[in-house]
Amino acid sequence: MSKFDSFLAELESASVLELNTLVKAIEEKFGVSAAAVASAGAGAGAVPAAEEQSAYTVVLASAGEQKIAVMKIVKEILGLGLKDAKDLVDAAPSTLKAGMKKEEANDLKKKIEAAGGKVELK
Repeated sequence: MSKFDSFLAELESASVLELNTLVKAIEEKFGVSAAAVASAGAGAGAVPAAEEQSAYTVVLASAGEQKIAVMKIVKEILGLGLKDAKDLVDAAPSTLKAGMKKEEANDLKKKIEAAGGKVELK
């Protein structure tokens, strides 16, 4: 693993603030959430009930009657091509986006439901 030796050496000398910045950059770049990964690894019941969920996954449960309108919303919001958006909508139930903030997830949910689709937040 000589390819990663210099990277690991830099990580060892990084401050907590720098590591936090790195984690945020990785989350944005790859659309993942470190909190979701950590809680999944700890077990399904590991998240205390008193804590409010900070990262949401938007799942398209059904495209409904207005499939084309839902495709347009998915295409616009996720920045996909028409074929990719169609494939995602056709594959419902399917995950649209993971690791979203509550406000963003609710906005996406409202837009898709206004277009006739059904959405679940997890």
